[in-house]
Amino acid sequence: MEKLPVYHGPIGKEEGERRLAVDGRDGSYLVRNSDSVAGVYCLCVLCKGLVYTYRLHKDDAGSWAAESTPGVQKRYFRQIKNLIAAFQKPGQGIAIPLLYAVTAQRRADTHTHREAQTASNSLSPTHSSPDAYLQQRPPHAAQGQKSRKKKVQQAFG
Repeated sequence: MEKLPVYHGPIGKEEGERRLAVDGRDGSYLVRNSDSVAGVYCLCVLCKGLVYTYRLHKDDAGSWAAESTPGVQKRYFRQIKNLIAAFQKPGQGIAIPLLYAVTAQRRADTHTHREAQTASNSLSPTHSSPDAYLQQRPPHAAQGQKSRKKKVQQAFG
């Protein structure tokens, strides 16, 4: 699981929701450890301002499955990346297809960049605002930034 770019580790429900809110795009997703069940992971996806969480677990045979909408047949995958690829298509029993990976590496790069800024400028704030994060995004992600910025501002205050 650690090699999966969208795996954020044991960050907790609130932090997972915050990271998705900062991204702000419907279909943004990440994977984190379950807060309540040991050895289980959560696939979290943002849809219309709400975060939907689906438990991911490995069975005794080593296959991965997700708990999705009741009535949708459970599918098993040998690798977690195959499960994620399947859920990138519509009609898989989740609120919205997985469209935008919120990677742990991107978060780490942003965090390192912020620490470097704070160290080089003693007048920099200790905590960056969501606006600062949005301004650091690559140019291709800027499309629709105003509406995401507004949602993020609403989510944080």
